[in-house]
Amino acid sequence: MGRFTWRTGAVVVGVALAVLVGMIALASGTEQQQPATRPKPPAAAKTELELAVWGSEQEIAAYQTVVDAYNASSKDTSVAIVSWPDADAMLDAMRSDEAKPDLYLLPRGELAQTVAEKRNVPLLDLINEREIPIGDDFARDAVSAFSIEDDLQCMPYAASPMVIYYNTDLIDFEAMEAEGLPVPRGDHTGWNFAEFRAAAEFGSRPRRNTRGIYIDPTLRGLAPFVYSGGGQLFDNDGDPASLALGEDGSTDALRRTLELLRDPRLTLSSQQLERRSAVEWFQRGKLAMIAGFRSMTPELRATEGLSFDVMPMPSLGSPQTVADLDAICIAPNGPARTDASANVLSYLVSDEALARVAGTGYVQPAKLTVAFSDDFLQPGRAPEHAGVFNAVMRSIVLPPLMSQGSELRELVDPDIETLLTTPDIGDLQEALRAIDEKSRTLLDPDYEEPSDAPSDGSSPSATDGD
Repeated sequence: MGRFTWRTGAVVVGVALAVLVGMIALASGTEQQQPATRPKPPAAAKTELELAVWGSEQEIAAYQTVVDAYNASSKDTSVAIVSWPDADAMLDAMRSDEAKPDLYLLPRGELAQTVAEKRNVPLLDLINEREIPIGDDFARDAVSAFSIEDDLQCMPYAASPMVIYYNTDLIDFEAMEAEGLPVPRGDHTGWNFAEFRAAAEFGSRPRRNTRGIYIDPTLRGLAPFVYSGGGQLFDNDGDPASLALGEDGSTDALRRTLELLRDPRLTLSSQQLERRSAVEWFQRGKLAMIAGFRSMTPELRATEGLSFDVMPMPSLGSPQTVADLDAICIAPNGPARTDASANVLSYLVSDEALARVAGTGYVQPAKLTVAFSDDFLQPGRAPEHAGVFNAVMRSIVLPPLMSQGSELRELVDPDIETLLTTPDIGDLQEALRAIDEKSRTLLDPDYEEPSDAPSDGSSPSATDGD
């Protein structure tokens, strides 16, 4: 019974092989009947946005690095930079529909016209949805500057107050103090007009052919002195109908200011300005002080042998200044693009992104966490007292929002220049009231020309003297 024969074994082996082959065939057939793996659906196309900016090559390069970092991390949006050398060129391209960006950098002086043209989307709801702490992290004046009708129209981005740059080789406060001259406190937190004048006189050295001070002869250049002396630039901060330079407070402030700024011993002559700009004279070590904004810093740093620092604008009573204020706006290109643009905006005002731009030295971020960081202050580099830029933010006076800002400057700045260059102004208050009256022709919709006005429409602003 138990004996195994070859024939019997062969049968058993044959059956086993048949069963094995059948199982393999069955398994193979089962695999062939399984459905093929479905291909993955193509990835959704990214939303492509444009960010319009202006500035120097270094600034544009910094914006590009910010956008590159965003694009590398974003799965659904791609941003491209479009740039111009200045804001006017960018705005001209936008208003002619040559450029149609989704986000764009905007100077505060263009806000009123931008809102009137409906070229922006109010941001408050979009910002709240993304929990951007604008009330705590951003300069209060910068937020107010871009708010209309209880809504934030554009996101504050850069805020740079006007300050005084001074050549530390020509203005030596320790040497001045040793001579018994009035000098500011050593902390660079402020100075009065007497100290400012003393510095201008100290920096004017005939043997070295240097001049002490240059202030741009424009309405904006004189604005800090008017405000600081208790005057006002406009008759109404909400809806101005004219300038208010001829009012007593403004006239008194300008009388004190012009006495210094018109002194030929202390400031650059028209002949010098024809040869070189005031900034170039400063770079050559022939001008002791000049008013400017943070954007001037890299140009001065690049000047070999130039040593400089900054002070606040001088006070004629209370510290006041004006500022360059820029924001990022979102264009009304539809709900989907608006949401995508708001996400990009959230990144553009992050500490990481703003630090990249602040590192160029041109931009003072409106976000305080970055403005007070070493990315902006840049210890070890001029100006030594870069904290002045932050300290004087509390002294900024915001001019009224108006759509005729550039037209107003074109209208009255020639008369302002006359005030600073004519040897004898005559009756200053009368000349200032003539400028006020001229501004009314632009700003006051109900203006009627006085019956005794000159027939050629000219407006006497100064009287030539010897």
